[in-house]
Amino acid sequence: MTEQIIPAIISFLIVAALSPLLIAVLKKLRLIQPIRKELPSDHQLKKGTPLMFGIILFIGVIVATLHSPTPLMFFLAITYILFSFVGFLDDFWKASRQDPGGVSGKTKLIFQFSFTGILLFYLVNEFGVDTIIHVSKNITIDLPIMFYVIVITLFVVGSANAINFTDGLDGLLGVVAIPTYFFFFMISERTEVQLFSLIMIGCLLGFLIYNIYPAKAFMGDTGSLAIGGSLSFLAVLEKVEILIPVLFIIYFAEQLSVILQVSSFKLTRKRIFRMTPIHYHFSLKYGWSETTIVAVFGFVSWIGTFMCLAYWRFLLHL
Repeated sequence: MTEQIIPAIISFLIVAALSPLLIAVLKKLRLIQPIRKELPSDHQLKKGTPLMFGIILFIGVIVATLHSPTPLMFFLAITYILFSFVGFLDDFWKASRQDPGGVSGKTKLIFQFSFTGILLFYLVNEFGVDTIIHVSKNITIDLPIMFYVIVITLFVVGSANAINFTDGLDGLLGVVAIPTYFFFFMISERTEVQLFSLIMIGCLLGFLIYNIYPAKAFMGDTGSLAIGGSLSFLAVLEKVEILIPVLFIIYFAEQLSVILQVSSFKLTRKRIFRMTPIHYHFSLKYGWSETTIVAVFGFVSWIGTFMCLAYWRFLLHL
């Protein structure tokens, strides 16, 4: 345990210490967040806030890899880096051109599906991850490998983008992602997964010092897509796919709100929510402050985590 805690503390301290320097560099390079015109007035005040602050989380990847340079750790690092690369392209486009739209969704999905397919193939062939979905200790579903690859690829890409939707308020994704990484730290018997998860928690805590309201810098897709990709692959690696709807409850609620909103408007020309993702709805409809929304969503994420821990302990763990 000490061997894992020390690297996590080191990661926290480095992130906390170097963040002001990165924020200053991003400001100097004018890599700032363009604000969508339809967002509430309080968000318009955030214009000029540095974007791509998620780059600082690479410190965790570096510390984890140096501390445990094993094939599995390299896999986790590469997964994080590839998804972060897609996010970086989007962030750089937004910041350099001051275009809130960023890179086209089609382009991002092509990259994500390509990366996911390759990584999943490697995971199955090199680390012996089977194609069985574990419902409980005694109930399993053995899927044909091609069907499994298709389903899990859709799951990973969908989950990564759902997690990306959650990065919309100061500190929101960091607060919600910490309990999810904590879940994988608690259940895994792989030292690399435990180490990686704990280090990411340490990095996110250091990151939140500068990202909680009022944020001095925004994570951007550089960090949110990377977190999404890494958490999704951790679920596949640990064979807890059945728990994802509860473990990722906040992420999926954010994504589902967007899907429902778009579908409703196309079919009826009416909107279900004031604005999506759903965290904006709580602000506009009920007047919740950013800090209240972040606290409530974080609490729900912890509840989902503890529910999944209980399910895993009593119904999944062999």
